[in-house]
Amino acid sequence: MHIAEGVLSPPILAAGYALTAIGTAIGLRKLDYDQLMTVAILAATFFVGSLIHVPIGPSSAHLILNGLLGVLLGWAVFPAILSALALQALLFQYGGIVVLGVNTFTMGFSGLVAWYVFRLLVRLWPGMKGLRAAAFCGGAIGVLGAGLLTALALAFSDEGFLTAARLIFLAHLPVMLVEGLITMFTVGFIARVRPEMLHPSCPQCPQHSA
Repeated sequence: MHIAEGVLSPPILAAGYALTAIGTAIGLRKLDYDQLMTVAILAATFFVGSLIHVPIGPSSAHLILNGLLGVLLGWAVFPAILSALALQALLFQYGGIVVLGVNTFTMGFSGLVAWYVFRLLVRLWPGMKGLRAAAFCGGAIGVLGAGLLTALALAFSDEGFLTAARLIFLAHLPVMLVEGLITMFTVGFIARVRPEMLHPSCPQCPQHSA
């Protein structure tokens, strides 16, 4: 899902940095001191998770986990993903510094949308079953949104990237299912053993398993 250096047009790169700056500023303003450890752990999980590649036919796709981060962190997903992507760019040359803004926005904004959808579904379907269903949708929507935004960034930069954009989006459709399940089991486990972890981002989440 990382877009490489030298691919996107200057206006898209500038828009990516501007939107990432806004999202990160809001995320830092809303971040509670008590959440810092959770943000650090999930940023590290995101950093490692995107190194695990899933074989898909002759190609492969990697885990993103932005939906999981969004469900658990809310707006704080922006600084968490920004820090992880910056380290990946510096240590492994994944993506790059110039394209860091676009890569952060595509994954951070999708994680934020996953958080809003998760909260809405939990409110509409109270209880543990609703929580698991909402978490599955949040994990899947994170990948779906990142794939769509990445494809749009490529398509708006150059029409020649349209085919590559479609392939990137289609390659990550199976990852949606995988990350939906990962998020569902992770949130279900946290709800049983540490429900207070969910409440900063989801006050309406159930306190105990049913």
